[in-house]
Amino acid sequence: MVRFLKRTFCLQRHFALVGVGLLAATLSLAQANFVLMRDLALSRYGPNTARIVDDWQMAIQRMQDLPEEQRLPRANDFFNSRIGWREDADAWGRADYWATPLEVMGRGMADCEDFAIAKYATLVLAGIDVNKLRITYVKAQRVGEEDPATSAHMVLAYYATPTAEPLILDNLVPEILPASQRSDLIPVYGFNSNGIWVGGDQSPASTQPEARLSRWRDVLRRASAEGLG
Repeated sequence: MVRFLKRTFCLQRHFALVGVGLLAATLSLAQANFVLMRDLALSRYGPNTARIVDDWQMAIQRMQDLPEEQRLPRANDFFNSRIGWREDADAWGRADYWATPLEVMGRGMADCEDFAIAKYATLVLAGIDVNKLRITYVKAQRVGEEDPATSAHMVLAYYATPTAEPLILDNLVPEILPASQRSDLIPVYGFNSNGIWVGGDQSPASTQPEARLSRWRDVLRRASAEGLG
Protein backbone atom coordinates (compact mmCIF):
# COMPACT_ATOMS: atom_id res chain seq x y z
CA MET A 1 0.00 0.00 0.00
CA VAL A 2 1.31 3.39 -0.99
CA ARG A 3 2.28 5.75 1.81
CA PHE A 4 1.93 9.47 1.49
CA LEU A 5 4.46 11.74 3.15
CA LYS A 6 2.99 13.66 6.07
CA ARG A 7 1.68 17.13 5.31
CA THR A 8 2.04 16.83 1.54
CA PHE A 9 -1.60 16.93 0.60
CA CYS A 10 -3.19 19.50 -1.65
CA LEU A 11 -5.97 21.40 0.07
CA GLN A 12 -8.77 22.56 -2.19
CA ARG A 13 -10.50 24.96 0.18
CA HIS A 14 -12.87 26.54 -2.27
CA PHE A 15 -13.29 23.82 -4.90
CA ALA A 16 -16.87 23.91 -6.18
CA LEU A 17 -17.86 22.02 -9.33
CA VAL A 18 -20.41 23.77 -11.48
CA GLY A 19 -19.22 22.61 -14.90
CA VAL A 20 -16.12 22.19 -17.06
CA GLY A 21 -14.38 24.11 -19.82
CA LEU A 22 -13.14 22.92 -23.18
CA LEU A 23 -9.44 22.23 -22.71
CA ALA A 24 -9.12 19.98 -25.72
CA ALA A 25 -10.29 22.76 -27.99
CA THR A 26 -7.35 24.90 -26.89
CA LEU A 27 -4.76 22.12 -26.89
CA SER A 28 -3.79 20.56 -30.18
CA LEU A 29 -0.19 20.20 -31.23
CA ALA A 30 -0.89 22.01 -34.50
CA GLN A 31 -2.02 25.04 -32.52
CA ALA A 32 0.68 25.00 -29.85
CA ASN A 33 2.85 28.07 -30.44
CA PHE A 34 6.09 27.04 -28.77
CA VAL A 35 7.91 30.04 -30.24
CA LEU A 36 5.54 32.38 -28.41
CA MET A 37 5.77 30.30 -25.25
CA ARG A 38 9.56 30.31 -25.33
CA ASP A 39 9.66 34.07 -25.87
CA LEU A 40 7.32 34.59 -22.92
CA ALA A 41 9.36 32.19 -20.81
CA LEU A 42 12.52 34.12 -21.58
CA SER A 43 11.03 37.55 -20.91
CA ARG A 44 9.09 36.60 -17.78
CA TYR A 45 11.34 34.06 -16.10
CA GLY A 46 14.71 33.94 -17.82
CA PRO A 47 16.81 31.51 -19.86
CA ASN A 48 16.39 28.52 -17.57
CA THR A 49 12.62 28.46 -18.10
CA ALA A 50 13.12 28.96 -21.84
CA ARG A 51 15.26 25.82 -21.83
CA ILE A 52 12.57 23.92 -19.95
CA VAL A 53 10.02 24.95 -22.58
CA ASP A 54 12.38 23.67 -25.27
CA ASP A 55 12.72 20.40 -23.36
CA TRP A 56 8.94 20.17 -23.02
CA GLN A 57 8.40 20.66 -26.74
CA MET A 58 11.01 18.01 -27.54
CA ALA A 59 9.52 15.61 -25.00
CA ILE A 60 6.05 16.02 -26.52
CA GLN A 61 7.37 15.41 -30.03
CA ARG A 62 9.17 12.26 -28.91
CA MET A 63 6.08 10.95 -27.13
CA GLN A 64 4.07 10.97 -30.33
CA ASP A 65 5.97 7.97 -31.70
CA LEU A 66 5.49 5.89 -28.55
CA PRO A 67 2.64 3.57 -27.58
CA GLU A 68 0.15 5.43 -25.43
CA GLU A 69 1.01 3.78 -22.14
CA GLN A 70 4.67 4.67 -22.67
CA ARG A 71 3.71 8.31 -23.03
CA LEU A 72 2.20 8.38 -19.54
CA PRO A 73 5.44 8.02 -17.54
CA ARG A 74 7.18 10.55 -19.82
CA ALA A 75 4.53 13.18 -19.04
CA ASN A 76 4.38 12.21 -15.38
CA ASP A 77 8.14 12.28 -14.86
CA PHE A 78 8.69 15.49 -16.82
CA PHE A 79 6.87 17.57 -14.23
CA ASN A 80 7.45 15.43 -11.13
CA SER A 81 11.22 15.60 -11.64
CA ARG A 82 11.39 19.35 -12.33
CA ILE A 83 8.67 20.90 -10.18
CA GLY A 84 8.44 21.11 -6.41
CA TRP A 85 5.16 20.72 -4.55
CA ARG A 86 3.98 23.81 -2.70
CA GLU A 87 0.71 25.05 -1.26
CA ASP A 88 -0.92 27.72 -3.41
CA ALA A 89 -0.38 30.28 -0.67
CA ASP A 90 3.37 29.67 -0.81
CA ALA A 91 3.68 29.33 -4.58
CA TRP A 92 1.26 32.04 -5.69
CA GLY A 93 0.30 34.03 -2.61
CA ARG A 94 -3.35 32.98 -3.00
CA ALA A 95 -5.57 30.45 -1.27
CA ASP A 96 -6.46 28.60 -4.49
CA TYR A 97 -4.81 29.35 -7.83
CA TRP A 98 -4.75 27.18 -10.96
CA ALA A 99 -1.51 27.71 -12.88
CA THR A 100 -0.81 27.28 -16.58
CA PRO A 101 1.96 24.90 -17.68
CA LEU A 102 4.19 27.89 -18.46
CA GLU A 103 3.60 29.38 -15.02
CA VAL A 104 4.45 26.04 -13.44
CA MET A 105 7.68 25.77 -15.42
CA GLY A 106 8.56 29.38 -14.68
CA ARG A 107 7.91 29.26 -10.95
CA GLY A 108 9.20 25.73 -10.45
CA MET A 109 6.43 25.11 -7.92
CA ALA A 110 2.95 23.67 -8.19
CA ASP A 111 -0.05 22.48 -6.22
CA CYS A 112 -1.79 19.22 -7.11
CA GLU A 113 -4.21 20.71 -9.64
CA ASP A 114 -1.32 22.45 -11.40
CA PHE A 115 0.48 19.13 -11.80
CA ALA A 116 -2.68 17.46 -13.12
CA ILE A 117 -3.39 20.24 -15.61
CA ALA A 118 0.20 20.32 -16.88
CA LYS A 119 0.26 16.54 -17.41
CA TYR A 120 -3.15 16.65 -19.07
CA ALA A 121 -1.95 19.35 -21.46
CA THR A 122 1.20 17.36 -22.21
CA LEU A 123 -0.66 14.18 -23.09
CA VAL A 124 -3.28 15.96 -25.20
CA LEU A 125 -0.49 17.71 -27.10
CA ALA A 126 1.25 14.35 -27.48
CA GLY A 127 -1.82 13.00 -29.26
CA ILE A 128 -3.76 11.08 -26.63
CA ASP A 129 -7.53 11.23 -27.07
CA VAL A 130 -9.01 13.56 -24.49
CA ASN A 131 -11.74 10.98 -23.84
CA LYS A 132 -9.10 8.78 -22.22
CA LEU A 133 -8.07 11.44 -19.72
CA ARG A 134 -9.84 12.80 -16.67
CA ILE A 135 -8.58 15.35 -14.21
CA THR A 136 -9.87 13.74 -11.04
CA TYR A 137 -10.68 15.22 -7.65
CA VAL A 138 -10.14 12.67 -4.88
CA LYS A 139 -10.04 12.35 -1.13
CA ALA A 140 -6.60 11.12 -0.13
CA GLN A 141 -6.20 9.17 3.09
CA ARG A 142 -3.03 9.40 5.12
CA VAL A 143 -2.19 5.74 4.95
CA GLY A 144 -0.30 4.31 7.89
CA GLU A 145 -1.12 7.16 10.23
CA GLU A 146 -3.32 6.92 13.28
CA ASP A 147 -5.37 9.83 12.00
CA PRO A 148 -7.73 8.41 9.33
CA ALA A 149 -8.64 11.87 8.05
CA THR A 150 -8.61 12.53 4.33
CA SER A 151 -7.45 15.58 2.44
CA ALA A 152 -8.58 16.97 -0.89
CA HIS A 153 -6.23 16.11 -3.73
CA MET A 154 -6.20 16.05 -7.53
CA VAL A 155 -4.67 13.51 -9.90
CA LEU A 156 -4.82 12.67 -13.59
CA ALA A 157 -6.49 9.39 -14.59
CA TYR A 158 -5.90 7.56 -17.90
CA TYR A 159 -8.49 5.11 -19.24
CA ALA A 160 -7.21 2.87 -22.06
CA THR A 161 -10.85 2.07 -22.87
CA PRO A 162 -14.11 3.50 -21.48
CA THR A 163 -14.52 0.52 -19.14
CA ALA A 164 -10.84 0.01 -18.26
CA GLU A 165 -9.41 0.42 -14.80
CA PRO A 166 -7.71 3.83 -14.79
CA LEU A 167 -4.01 4.41 -14.30
CA ILE A 168 -3.24 7.21 -11.86
CA LEU A 169 -0.67 9.95 -12.52
CA ASP A 170 0.13 11.65 -9.23
CA ASN A 171 2.67 14.18 -8.03
CA LEU A 172 2.87 12.69 -4.53
CA VAL A 173 3.36 9.05 -5.54
CA PRO A 174 5.69 8.98 -8.57
CA GLU A 175 4.87 5.44 -9.70
CA ILE A 176 1.92 5.18 -12.09
CA LEU A 177 -0.41 2.60 -10.58
CA PRO A 178 -3.86 1.23 -11.41
CA ALA A 179 -6.64 2.64 -9.28
CA SER A 180 -7.06 -0.69 -7.47
CA GLN A 181 -3.57 -0.22 -6.02
CA ARG A 182 -4.37 3.29 -4.81
CA SER A 183 -6.75 2.40 -2.01
CA ASP A 184 -5.67 5.61 -0.32
CA LEU A 185 -7.62 7.58 -2.93
CA ILE A 186 -11.39 7.92 -2.95
CA PRO A 187 -12.67 9.40 -6.25
CA VAL A 188 -15.18 12.22 -5.93
CA TYR A 189 -15.50 13.35 -9.54
CA GLY A 190 -13.48 13.61 -12.72
CA PHE A 191 -13.76 15.77 -15.79
CA ASN A 192 -12.43 16.40 -19.26
CA SER A 193 -13.67 18.52 -22.14
CA ASN A 194 -16.49 16.11 -22.94
CA GLY A 195 -18.07 15.21 -19.63
CA ILE A 196 -18.21 15.04 -15.87
CA TRP A 197 -18.04 11.74 -13.99
CA VAL A 198 -19.13 11.27 -10.39
CA GLY A 199 -17.11 8.85 -8.26
CA GLY A 200 -16.02 5.83 -10.27
CA ASP A 201 -19.02 5.80 -12.61
CA GLN A 202 -18.39 4.65 -16.17
CA SER A 203 -21.07 6.90 -17.65
CA PRO A 204 -20.81 10.67 -17.39
CA ALA A 205 -23.22 12.50 -15.16
CA SER A 206 -23.16 15.33 -17.69
CA THR A 207 -22.23 15.48 -21.36
CA GLN A 208 -22.54 19.24 -21.60
CA PRO A 209 -19.54 20.52 -19.64
CA GLU A 210 -19.61 23.98 -21.09
CA ALA A 211 -17.53 26.27 -18.99
CA ARG A 212 -18.88 27.22 -15.61
CA LEU A 213 -15.92 26.51 -13.36
CA SER A 214 -14.30 29.92 -13.06
CA ARG A 215 -10.78 28.82 -12.23
CA TRP A 216 -10.82 26.31 -15.08
CA ARG A 217 -12.04 28.94 -17.50
CA ASP A 218 -9.38 31.35 -16.28
CA VAL A 219 -6.49 28.92 -16.65
CA LEU A 220 -7.66 28.06 -20.19
CA ARG A 221 -7.74 31.73 -21.10
CA ARG A 222 -4.26 32.36 -19.77
CA ALA A 223 -2.86 29.18 -21.36
CA SER A 224 -4.30 30.23 -24.70
CA ALA A 225 -2.62 33.63 -24.43
CA GLU A 226 0.66 31.84 -23.74
CA GLY A 227 0.54 29.75 -26.90
CA LEU A 228 -1.68 26.79 -26.07
CA GLY A 229 -4.57 27.77 -28.25
